Amino acid sequence: MIVYDLLCDNEHKFESWFKNSSAYDFLSKGRKVSCPICNSTKVRKAPMAPNISKSGVKDKSSRLKSEKREINLSNDSNNGEMKVAVEKAVEAMKELQATIEKNFENVGEKFPEEARKIHYGEADSRRIYGETSVEQAEELIEEGIEIATIPWVKRRTS
Repeated sequence: MIVYDLLCDNEHKFESWFKNSSAYDFLSKGRKVSCPICNSTKVRKAPMAPNISKSGVKDKSSRLKSEKREINLSNDSNNGEMKVAVEKAVEAMKELQATIEKNFENVGEKFPEEARKIHYGEADSRRIYGETSVEQAEELIEEGIEIATIPWVKRRTS
C-alpha cells in the first residue's frame, strides 16, 4: 500500500491510499480519483516530504504512525463545506468498515498469530482483520507480511 498527498484543480489537498504506484497511475489517468471536497477528478500528486529513516528501532514505528489534526467546525467561515467533507470521509470509512466486516474474519487480538500462520502456510489462506500493537505490526511488516492499518469508525450506542 502507498499513500499520496493529492491536489485537485481547486487546490484542495487530501491524501489517498493505493495498492501501488501503478494503481494510482491507472486510476488517475481514467479520472477515477476524485477530490473528497469538490468531487473534481482533475487530480495530481502534491509535493511530499520524503520519509527518510534513521538507523534504530524508533524509526520503524514512524511508518505506522499517522498524523492527526483536529479542526474546530464551529468557527469556520466555510463551515458547511467542511462539515460535508468530514461527513463524506466518515461515510467512506463506514462503508470500508462494513465491507471488511462482511468479507473478512475478525480474529481480534490473535491477528499477528493468524497472519503469520497464513503467510507461512500453516493455516488456510483467508481474509482476516483484527488488532495489533504498533510493535506487532512492525514485526509483521519486517517479516514481509502485507498488512494495512486503517482507521476504524466507532459505532455510537444509542
